[in-house]
Amino acid sequence: MRYFSTRGDGPVNLDEALRKGIADDGGLFLPEKMPAFEITDFENAESIPEVAEVLLRPFFEGSALEDSLAGILAETFSFPMPLTDLAAAGREVGLLELYHGPTAAFKDVGAGFLAACLSRLESNTAAPLTILVATSGDTGGAVAAAFDSRPGMRVVVLFPEGRVSDRQAHQLCCWSDNVVSLKVQGSFDDCQALVKAAMADAELSAVHRFSSANSINIGRLLPQSTYYADASLRHHRRTGTKPGFIIPTGNLGNAFACIMAREMGLPIGPVILATNANRTIADYFETLEWLPRASLQTLASAMDVGDPSNMERLRKLVGEADVLRQQLGVLSVSDAEIEASIRQDFKEFGFATCPHTATASHTWRQLDEELAGAHDWILVGTAHPAKFETIVEPIIGQTVPLPPELEDILSRPAHAIAIKPDLTSLASVIGDT
Repeated sequence: MRYFSTRGDGPVNLDEALRKGIADDGGLFLPEKMPAFEITDFENAESIPEVAEVLLRPFFEGSALEDSLAGILAETFSFPMPLTDLAAAGREVGLLELYHGPTAAFKDVGAGFLAACLSRLESNTAAPLTILVATSGDTGGAVAAAFDSRPGMRVVVLFPEGRVSDRQAHQLCCWSDNVVSLKVQGSFDDCQALVKAAMADAELSAVHRFSSANSINIGRLLPQSTYYADASLRHHRRTGTKPGFIIPTGNLGNAFACIMAREMGLPIGPVILATNANRTIADYFETLEWLPRASLQTLASAMDVGDPSNMERLRKLVGEADVLRQQLGVLSVSDAEIEASIRQDFKEFGFATCPHTATASHTWRQLDEELAGAHDWILVGTAHPAKFETIVEPIIGQTVPLPPELEDILSRPAHAIAIKPDLTSLASVIGDT
């Protein structure tokens, strides 16, 4: 399989696309052609690793990792991802729980997969590969955990100071010496811009051998498409119908993975994007103009993105806004609506949801009657509510128990270095560490 940049550069093979993270022309890698599947291709695939092996095998053709795929998938999918029946008012609706991994967020899947791939590719390389990752909350912790103490790997995590929860911040800053945590005096968009600028700087890239673990890296998206394939297949086998998905959306990587799976022929119905008050995507669908802007700080902090990178992939794969809005829905959810949805989720379902997952449940409740009744729905649960206890616990009036993995992480000492949001500051710090 060959991979091309959304801006024209290429081709490269999977190994190079994983190492580079971003193309030399600044674009994002996509496969030259999406594989096409029939539902019958997955007849003998009963578990997520088995579904993943069928789904991802074509992407690994010609890769040095081709014979290691089974081992990579065993590492990646080492924790449960249950599809919980919510039994809501007689309607068919489920919650895809993606927050049972090492850092209690869906990003553990993509980060674990990328670490498993790159550690194999770099096993005999003398100079370390430096993984740059901008995070609005969960990505950095997942990547740090996945690459922690791996030989030949260094991780540099950039997060916006004061814009992530205390528990999220701790998760970003408590790892081994091969993980450098930087609190940037700016927004997530500033962090993301720094990563892109550093990777575009030929001199810095030559010195540090940069790669990225954000969802700009195709290695994040491939495994994420697998859990949508698996959930849709399970639902289709049971009901004979294609479920719709409602997906909390920030940088658009998780939603794009679902769209990839649908493009490849998996039984996926409508896809609806739930955003927070950062309305860039919603306004694009409404006005047909792509107008990135500075991000707003919200309760759903991991979704505080004003310039979602994966829109470039989405426009290349599917089309511009006039086409996209025929195939996707989008709803912007305010902080007040997030609070109300957390409260209603707890009352209706009997358990707490995080602010991000609450955007999906709010969006589901706002579906018009015809659309809601025409499909079964799967809401995507992206993070454990215990990561946002200062928001969730006052709303539900109860303590949210810590999962064991999160309790272990929070017991570790943490340290971060403050930097200004400019390339000079970043280059100085990573040159000294």
